[in-house]
Amino acid sequence: MSMQEKLSSICGRHEELAALMSAGNLSGDEFTKLSMEYAELSPVVEAIQELENAQTEKTDLQEMLSDPEMKDIAQEELVAIDKRIPELEKQIRLALIPKDEADSKNAILEIRAGTGGDEAALFAADLLGMYRGYASKMGWRFEVMEASENDIGGYKDVVVQVSGSNVFAKLKFESGVHRVQRVPKTETQGRVHTSAATVAVLPEAEDVDVQIENKDLRIDTFRSQGAGGQHVNTTDSAVRITHIPTGVVVESQDGRSQHKNKEKAMSVLRARIYDLQRQQLADERAEDRKSQVGSGDRSERIRTYNFPQGRLTDHRINLTLYKLDDVVRGEALDEVIDALITEDQAEALARLDS
Repeated sequence: MSMQEKLSSICGRHEELAALMSAGNLSGDEFTKLSMEYAELSPVVEAIQELENAQTEKTDLQEMLSDPEMKDIAQEELVAIDKRIPELEKQIRLALIPKDEADSKNAILEIRAGTGGDEAALFAADLLGMYRGYASKMGWRFEVMEASENDIGGYKDVVVQVSGSNVFAKLKFESGVHRVQRVPKTETQGRVHTSAATVAVLPEAEDVDVQIENKDLRIDTFRSQGAGGQHVNTTDSAVRITHIPTGVVVESQDGRSQHKNKEKAMSVLRARIYDLQRQQLADERAEDRKSQVGSGDRSERIRTYNFPQGRLTDHRINLTLYKLDDVVRGEALDEVIDALITEDQAEALARLDS
């Protein structure tokens, strides 16, 4: 199908939806579904109409060039419209990229210390601070749901719920292995060590996104443990939930209430199962292609934080920034994330045109 045929099809569907909704014989659910599709198509249709108007105007201006009195005005306006038309064309092509239905969702962010012992746990704490700073800059809510700390202020693993506008769309490319190169605080010889932490970003799932049957769950309770093995309390408030069909296991012991811990564990469980389903679907659709940016492979080394040189490198898009401190505070992380999103859109546009 040519681009012109795609655009005509979109405009035709938009008109069809308007007619169906005005007919007045739809159920509430049907009307809601159609109105959501109509609202999604409306900006595209408006851009198509604006592009058609601009192309018509360009033709009129070209004809005016033969009029000596109007030539200068026409040339000036042609410069502006020649700049506007490619912008509209790109806007329309971006709108034609298949949407990731999870982009608008909140996210469950999991950070786990990898190779490097205590230094890896300290790096996991740094990554937690980076995402906390970025969330604050974006106006998002940032809530630690579960954390396993060591004795020196690091994290063996930590699970966070991030809520706000288009959270998953912004954070989804953070999944993977993050590597740090620096002199640890405990290093007396001044040698640079390499450590790593793994980040997983999951779209937070609603009940409608994933069906979990109670019969498929095994729920165990146990006594909460704090850092170093101390008892947080003396009741069996900690919860471990096993989803038997998939083998996914989630624990929550951060809160003192068994009910609250169960709620948190179920939220993480839903997100993990939803993520599994999304990964399976993505694998089926892309057996012959693995997107450089959006593969989501959590064993893939995606980024290196080199503290001696103040350098951050994202290996997927060969991006290097010499403002590591600003990135780690979360203040300049958007420069990395925006570059990843731009690259992903460029790849999607190339596939659309192929």
